[in-house]
Amino acid sequence: MIVRRFLHADPIGISYFLGCVGKGTGAVVDPTDENDVYLQAASAAGVKIDYVIDTHIHADHISTGRALAKVADADYILSADADVGVRFKAARDGDELALGNVVIKVLATPGHTPEHICLLVTDRSRAREPWFVITGHTLMVGDLGRTELAVSAERGAKDLFASLRKLKALPDYLEVFPGAYSGSVCGRGLSGNPSSTIGFERRHNKAFGIETEDEFISYMLQDIPAPPPDAPKIRAVNSGRAAVPMRQ
Repeated sequence: MIVRRFLHADPIGISYFLGCVGKGTGAVVDPTDENDVYLQAASAAGVKIDYVIDTHIHADHISTGRALAKVADADYILSADADVGVRFKAARDGDELALGNVVIKVLATPGHTPEHICLLVTDRSRAREPWFVITGHTLMVGDLGRTELAVSAERGAKDLFASLRKLKALPDYLEVFPGAYSGSVCGRGLSGNPSSTIGFERRHNKAFGIETEDEFISYMLQDIPAPPPDAPKIRAVNSGRAAVPMRQ
């Protein structure tokens, strides 16, 4: 398996390219950069991009997912729960995307947004157990994603508490590849480290460690940072219900 991580600084976020070199097939997750960045990475690895996946409808940046999928002749994938005005391939909880020896299992994890998904990745050429989970803005290093960008903060927190059961059931050794790091407005006390493990977050991520729903909701409603600038407009663009703004 090949994995490439792209750390973006403006806006702050992380996107991923992964795939199976032996079978020449790959996927890009949460792209924000120009298409050529991902196409060149795939070409260098001798891999075709077959899937472009957005973990959710973003509110802090314009996704390049649809444009990349079109150029790469790939399937554009969102949660089946996504309320959008564009064509996409619906991913449901438990669905699997095959990339040769690499398998991506979809976990429905509403909370940060109602349509959020996480991606559990296994390299079957190495083991039958999963290797890492791409968590988007559900579980990040040091905190969890904010919950009020698409619904009320309380509703989102309630959904997120239920979703976290799936991540807490994962083994401690599993690596966590989040969608953002420190400086992002989509979380509070985020670490500058762009990766972690389930076990480390279980021990040291206060929000992830809370075990009762009432305490969790109360915690998530505290110290909510200012929303991303133009968040509703950005979600509208990413959902295909508004035009992409022209670059200056």
